[in-house]
Amino acid sequence: MKTPLLIAAALGTAACAAALAGCGSSAGSSSSAPASSASASSAPASSATASSAAAAFPVTVTAANGAVTLKHAPARIVSLSPTATEDLYGVGAGKQVVAVDQYSDYPAGVPKTSLSGLTPNLEAIAKYNPSLVVTSQDSGGLVAGLGKLGIPVLIDPGAATLDAAYAQITQLGQATGHASQAASLVASMKQQIAADVRRAGAVHRGLTYYWELGANPFFSVTSKTFIGQVVGLFGLTNIADKADKAADGGYPELSPEYIVTAKPQLILLGDNQAADGGQSPAVVAARPGWSVIPAVRDHQVIGLNDDIASRWGPRLPQLVAEIAQAVQQASK
Repeated sequence: MKTPLLIAAALGTAACAAALAGCGSSAGSSSSAPASSASASSAPASSATASSAAAAFPVTVTAANGAVTLKHAPARIVSLSPTATEDLYGVGAGKQVVAVDQYSDYPAGVPKTSLSGLTPNLEAIAKYNPSLVVTSQDSGGLVAGLGKLGIPVLIDPGAATLDAAYAQITQLGQATGHASQAASLVASMKQQIAADVRRAGAVHRGLTYYWELGANPFFSVTSKTFIGQVVGLFGLTNIADKADKAADGGYPELSPEYIVTAKPQLILLGDNQAADGGQSPAVVAARPGWSVIPAVRDHQVIGLNDDIASRWGPRLPQLVAEIAQAVQQASK
């Protein structure tokens, strides 16, 4: 299920420019693990590695809330962002995570709680005695409130670019004593993404697409959003770009008539899973008047894993691989 922040972004509020709130349906828990699997990366470190990590502290990292100094490697981490949770496990800090928010559902077995990053309860968070809290926004005076308790907070908002997503992974690796693992993870992600783009091709200007963020009403993403830039790796033309207005923040509402008239050759469903509306290829094909759309006619309506598509962490290569496969099929 998408979080309220993601829904707000879909409603076109410019203030929610971080659109992808890093939360998706719980179905993501059953999806295959990334190449750098979280379960493997959370294995106990050797004594030499642990000593090296300890020697790296104190360390200062820069987050959206400014420079944050950690005197020691954080042994008790609370994550209030599903993407941050995936990042932490991806860099090998899983053993240090003691609690995650209600929307963090990957990897399997994370210490899920009722904590919320949208409406944080400072007292409930403090009960976990955290040495570091990571979240995507400073809601409810979170940074100031925990600061009074001596608890450092890292704010890592929705990434606007791939480089920003990589930077957050690198930052969390440094902040948790896993800098080398973070560097390896980022290198692996870049390698996988580059390979998929090479295979599918990066110049498909003649191929138009529509990314469905939500249906009834229909919300989409433009090329300037994070998702738009990811799809843009393949050089596709986004039908939503011409409908974008400044107030939309990159998430315009499109009328059914606009979509039909635009005739997208590829439709990517970010609302495919049941918790997000269940807008499957079959449902799309049955919409009144949509049968004339090339993507529908040629069976190029692709149901994505909403969970992966709404985050910007270690599973990004899986999303790119899904898009690459769709582009290859639509280009035949």
